[in-house]
Parts: sequence; C-alpha cells; structure tokens
Amino acid sequence: MPPDASLRVAMLVFNEVGRGTYFRALGFARALAARGHQLSVLAMSRTARWKVTERTEEGVRIVEFPDWLWGPLRSGWDPVETLARLRWLSHEPFDVVHAFESRPTVIVPALYATRQHRAALVMDWCDWFGAGGSVEMRPNPLVRTVLRPVESWFEEHFRTQAAGTTVINSVLRDKALALGVAPESILWLPNGADSHRLRPIPRAEARQRLGLPHEPLLIGYVGSAFPVDLDLMGAAFDRLHALRPGVKLLRLGQHTYPLLAHLRDTEALLEPGYLSEEALNLHLAACDLFWLPLVNTGANRGRMPAKLLDYLCIGRPVVATRVGDIETLFEQEKLGRLADDTPEDVVRQTLALLDEEPTAHQHYHLTGQRLIRECFNWDRQAGRLEHHYFSALRHHP
Repeated sequence: MPPDASLRVAMLVFNEVGRGTYFRALGFARALAARGHQLSVLAMSRTARWKVTERTEEGVRIVEFPDWLWGPLRSGWDPVETLARLRWLSHEPFDVVHAFESRPTVIVPALYATRQHRAALVMDWCDWFGAGGSVEMRPNPLVRTVLRPVESWFEEHFRTQAAGTTVINSVLRDKALALGVAPESILWLPNGADSHRLRPIPRAEARQRLGLPHEPLLIGYVGSAFPVDLDLMGAAFDRLHALRPGVKLLRLGQHTYPLLAHLRDTEALLEPGYLSEEALNLHLAACDLFWLPLVNTGANRGRMPAKLLDYLCIGRPVVATRVGDIETLFEQEKLGRLADDTPEDVVRQTLALLDEEPTAHQHYHLTGQRLIRECFNWDRQAGRLEHHYFSALRHHP
C-alpha cells in the first residue's frame, strides 16, 4: 500500500462513549481523519440495549453498540455486544483494526476482522488490568480472586498476534517485551492534550467569573482515583488543612469512588458536579496548584493519567508522587514538585511549592506549554501512529 494512501481504520474500545480510553481512541481518530484517513470508533452505548447507532463527529464515524450487562460488568465482557460488533464488522472491511485493550468485546471482533478482511491488527496497551495491576485494587477479595486469572489471560494472551503494538508508558512496553512482542513493532504513544478545549486563564479572572473569593488556597484534582489513592489524598489534605485552615480541595470530573469519606472537614471539599467545557476550564483556572497523589502500585505504574495533561493546559504547577513514568517526566522537565507517596511528603512538597517565587511557577507553565506543542500533541502523535500503521501493513501476514 503506498504511503500516501487513505487508510480505513477501525478503533475498538470496550468503554462507554465518553469514558476512559474512549477519549484516547477518539483523539487519535480525529487527528488521523484530518490527515485524510477514514476512521471509525466502535464503543459501548451508554443507554441502548438493542439498537446499533452511528453518527459522524469531526470526520470520525462513531458506532455505539448495545450492552446488556450492568454495573462493573459493563466493561468489555458482554457476549451480546460482542455478537453485535461481529455482525457489524462482517460487512465493513478495514485496512487496520486498532484494538484498545483486549477484553472480549474488543479482541474477539478485532481478530475476526483481521481474518475476514485481511486487516492488520494493532493492539494498544494503556492500562495494566491483570495480576499485579488494577484487579488488585478491587475491594472484594472474592472478586479479585476470580477475576485475576481471567483479566491476565485476556490482557496477555493475544499480544504476540498483533502486527503492531502501541503503549502509553515504559512499564507496559516492558511487559509487552517480556511476553515476546517484537521490539521493532512497539510504539510508545502518549495521549495528546486537549489544548483546544482547555486554555490558560488568569487565576483572578477565573475566580471573578465564578464568583469565588480571591483569598482561599484552592487545590485542584480531576477525575477518578483508586481507594488507596483517596486514602493518601484525604490524609494529606487533612494535614494541610490543619496547617492552612482556609485551604479548599476542588474535585472535578467523573469518578467512581467518593472522596468525602476520606476527609475530616467535609466542608473543605468542593464538588460542583457536571460542568460545561467553559465552566470546567474556569474551575481549573481558579486553582492555585494541582495534585496528582498516587500510591506506587502496579495499577498506577501501568497507566499515564490523562488529568496530568489537563493540568498542563491550564498552566498551574503540580505536586505529583513518584510513580512510573510520571516520576521520569518530572525529573526531566520542571512541572512542579515530586513527592513520596506519603501524606507527610505530599504536604511538605505542597508547602515548598507555595513558598517558591512566582518566576518558578511561570517556568512550570512555559515548560508545560512546550511539552504540549512538542510531545503531548494529537497531530504530532497521529503522524507517528500513521507511520506505525503502514509499517504494520507491510509486516502483517
């Protein structure tokens, strides 16, 4: 296939539309569509139980499939959704099928498409689900015991069948290599930052537009966290609140586990709920700094939180813990302060950050903006992914 050909690419995710890895796939799909390729993203519908629906968004065809399961099981395990995807793919030929993770609703249709239509299989790895990873974070020990071998098998068994592999961090790259994936077939592929959606706004302006007082110290945190991370965040905030009684913690975005139960002073927690894009931008810009307090677990080492890129878009300094590639990034680039995963050190580094000169905070902002242009950029990374697809097409059977 010539290097300037328009590729037909299907990106399969197990997530509901608008959650988790769906945004990773959609970001690359939009950028590749802008390069002239034909992109389809296959995802789970939030509400449908029977009908497959399609729509086009910024040049990307989004196909939503019904899922009959409920609660935590709505995460890639439904045989009915798997069959619906198989039926849809039976009459939709693609050149490349990009499987984002490998739970049944993704890997079974992806393998079918590679055999039915001779598509090249590319597999993405952006979360560590199996033994040692996020399955260990499940609170129910029986569920952990039952799911551990199942998650591990689906996560690892199919990796060597792909003509190309994309990974979000070095931990998952090393796991792929250990499974026998060829080094030359692996592409480190970070997410892009949504800098078109989130932009720097002066703190004073953001607070004025939101009707917030100028004085209180406001720490921001976006999205979900495992219970052990909430334990760390709650303990650190309680210590900081004892030293700075006026401090507030602002939690934004979707989340599974509540933070309220982890705090002594619940009135210090602000959770505005669903926000429009403009309101989200203003709330983030109203913060003095952001927290990324993750415990050094396999689940956290095996991911690269997208919230960090939201923080860089806004331009405030970040206090992050020493976990996986986050530690490497913060050691190479000045984005804020690194802390050990203890409440004492998170507080210590937060106070040290607050004592720094404004010029240091401006440097963090400029460094983040440079990284968004040079590295965490959807179009730049899509160019690398495009090259990876053509390489996979040359080497697939």
